[in-house]
Amino acid sequence: MTPIRSLRWLAALLFSTALMLPAAQAQNKGELRIGYQKSASLLVLQKSQGSLEKKLAPLGFGVKWVEFPAGPQLLEGLNVGSVDLGFVGEAPPIFAQAAGAKFYYIGHDPAAPKAEAIVVPKDSPIRSAADLKGKKVALNKGSNVHYLLVRLLEKNGLKLSDVTPVYLAPADARAAFESKNVDAWVIWDPFTAAAEKQIGVRVLADGSGGVANNYPFYLGERSFVEKNPQVIRAVFEDSVEKGKWLKANLRQAAELIAPLQGLPVDVLELSLKRHEFNVKPLTDEVIAQQQKIADTFHELKLIPKAISVKEASWRAAQ
Repeated sequence: MTPIRSLRWLAALLFSTALMLPAAQAQNKGELRIGYQKSASLLVLQKSQGSLEKKLAPLGFGVKWVEFPAGPQLLEGLNVGSVDLGFVGEAPPIFAQAAGAKFYYIGHDPAAPKAEAIVVPKDSPIRSAADLKGKKVALNKGSNVHYLLVRLLEKNGLKLSDVTPVYLAPADARAAFESKNVDAWVIWDPFTAAAEKQIGVRVLADGSGGVANNYPFYLGERSFVEKNPQVIRAVFEDSVEKGKWLKANLRQAAELIAPLQGLPVDVLELSLKRHEFNVKPLTDEVIAQQQKIADTFHELKLIPKAISVKEASWRAAQ
């Protein structure tokens, strides 16, 4: 190779290296560790399609997905610093904050009051929540549906002490329900949708009419959120984009997601219809609603002390 050609080759190499350098540096900036549950349909879709990885690449962040069996375990992951961001229902953050966990509420999806319900067998004589007096009701203790049951009983002039709660995880609750060891079952989607499609339950009541809003929340580990607001914005942008596509293509989305969740497509499609996927910043109204749930759980002695939801709000911290 002649000296001139060698210089040209070296110049070209240096130029190409210079172009690649920002990307290489960006890749070394960090990693977003996302805690998720298999039932979180939008996150499952994002994970399967790699859309979030593409959104965060220009910011120099990779993505690590960490699966948890349920919300409480996910909150523990946030608290000990094994994940940076998570998506859960209303109840787990309340218990976690009462236990001293440090996290921020950073956003929420729209309310999904029809995505949780009290169901009874089709031939049950129970026709309203008022008829639950003296009956056995299966539910997951300290979950969103615990609050739903309390509110529906209040609406019908009853207290929790007027029924016999049977505290069971969803799979065990369904078994007890099918074997008629309980009279009613308070449950959330996609378990509600599965029960409707597979065992022919009747929905007695759901959270509609202002009974229980059922907000899903995005939570973030405090130091990560404070240091990386641009990453949070990118996550929300991707969530909104994918959420709009999901709602506009329900059947196709269900066909993509259902096998990943181990659900029949028709079950997941029914569940998706009852959710909106459009993450929004926290408002005073949403914080007040979450505070009401926290106060109710404290009154029921489900949490050991009163808490201030506002103190855990990223909106309040800014």
